[in-house]
Amino acid sequence: MDPAGGCPHALNARLRAEGTVAEVVLPGGVPGAVVLGHEALKEFLAHPDAAKDARHFPGLHDGTVPADWPLRVFANAQGMHTADGADHRRLRSLVGNAFTARQVERLRPRVEELADELLDGLARAAEGSADGVADLRTHFALPLPMGVICELLGVDPRHRGRLHELSHTVIISTDIPPAEVMAAVRELVELIATIAAARRADPGEDLTSALIAARDGDGDRLSEAELIGTMRLMLVAGHETTLNLISNAVRALCTHRDQLDLVLDGRASWSDVVDETLRWDGPVSWFPFRYPTRDLTVDGTLIPRGTPVLAGYTAAGRDPAVHGPDADRFDVTRPGAARNLSFGHGAHYCVGAPLARLEATIALERLFTRFPGLDLAVPETELPHQRSFIGNSVEALPVRLGKP
Repeated sequence: MDPAGGCPHALNARLRAEGTVAEVVLPGGVPGAVVLGHEALKEFLAHPDAAKDARHFPGLHDGTVPADWPLRVFANAQGMHTADGADHRRLRSLVGNAFTARQVERLRPRVEELADELLDGLARAAEGSADGVADLRTHFALPLPMGVICELLGVDPRHRGRLHELSHTVIISTDIPPAEVMAAVRELVELIATIAAARRADPGEDLTSALIAARDGDGDRLSEAELIGTMRLMLVAGHETTLNLISNAVRALCTHRDQLDLVLDGRASWSDVVDETLRWDGPVSWFPFRYPTRDLTVDGTLIPRGTPVLAGYTAAGRDPAVHGPDADRFDVTRPGAARNLSFGHGAHYCVGAPLARLEATIALERLFTRFPGLDLAVPETELPHQRSFIGNSVEALPVRLGKP
């Protein structure tokens, strides 16, 4: 598999033609597997013998996998996304209450307010350019989820730009020198520790302060490494994936104007757009890792114990066995699009899914209500695809806003 990633759909189609589970060679020459079929992935994600803790990956510890393996940063991460059983339940319980549907709905006015402010900025950027073009990712799709998650965590606004730069480096780390990746990881951890120290000195009504209170109140509940790891997960996953989701939805609607018309005419909803985008062009290509704790047979294919297995989210989204022979077609009226697995399944289902859905739905509704004539400024085929093994989107999204 290419460490630079790129658009995953052609590779997914080739692999899926061979079966719902495929053997692959991961970046760095490490043998692995990917689960591609919707039903197979759903089974695997919820299987009690598919672990997240890298101690179940022998090659990571016995010298088989080199120290500079480009995906080691994902395997070695600490937090609820790499924990199992009681540890996972303990860590998830500390943040879960902040992301319930009821709690997230309380954020709606603030998300709407922030979206409108950013659209003002997007309009100014377009007006100020010589050709009337502005990058929607830079001025809207990125700062909306970044602003919301940073406010939730009590992060000083001056840190936001650097947090994105560092998290983006870590996310695309399979395509840059390992030394640069490790330097970015160290700086990211140091910056998060600085943020935590500020909240410890001046607690507020934010998630970081609540996590610190849990740690300081009961040292067995949350270690310092778990605190930093949980904050890192919230900050990185809390904006990178939603950035890609919004970008992919806008790109899909601009290249499928008939589908946009259905929504603008009230024949489909913005929630339908979000569901179909998650299915058709999800924000995450292949997510590392799960490890069978015993030899495991998934949909007739044996995955040996200790194999690093990728979750093939974009592949499952276009599985014709579930979504029909036209699964490659973007259709906001498609029955069953909400069954997509882009937020995962089972115990590790994305805790931030309600927030991501809210942000994306508001972003699209506000954007196209204000600028119904918004369109891509260059042909879709000329948009530079993200050079990321994990993320699935474009690097930039230049648009013309049209008449309000």
